[in-house]
Amino acid sequence: MSTRPQLPVEKISPNALTKLSAFHPDVVREVSEAVARHDVVVVGMAQNPFVKKVRKALSDASIAFTYLEYGSYLSGWQRRLAIKLWSGWPTFPQVFVRGQLIGGEELTKAAIADGSLQKTLSQPRQ
Repeated sequence: MSTRPQLPVEKISPNALTKLSAFHPDVVREVSEAVARHDVVVVGMAQNPFVKKVRKALSDASIAFTYLEYGSYLSGWQRRLAIKLWSGWPTFPQVFVRGQLIGGEELTKAAIADGSLQKTLSQPRQ
């Protein structure tokens, strides 16, 4: 499995690291705590049709989830940017299953369709 290139921490100045860690830490903490506490978490934003579609797909599959919403197309972009920096995922929704980012709407629907999401949820929590 290949990973996308990421700037190594040692290539970021101490002042920049301080700024990064101070960029909406409350939002990052809220999301990371929800991801640790709940089996399925959807992080999204108002007015986004892909967020609505993934929530409907999960509901239709009778998969319970926790939903966290951060602004809309008109507001909250900085809080959403903090989440993107934390997760490394560039868009919303961001769907987490048992602490693992599985992706957005397309990958979540695929995991529902192939049964892998349900299989993960049926296994004991680690």
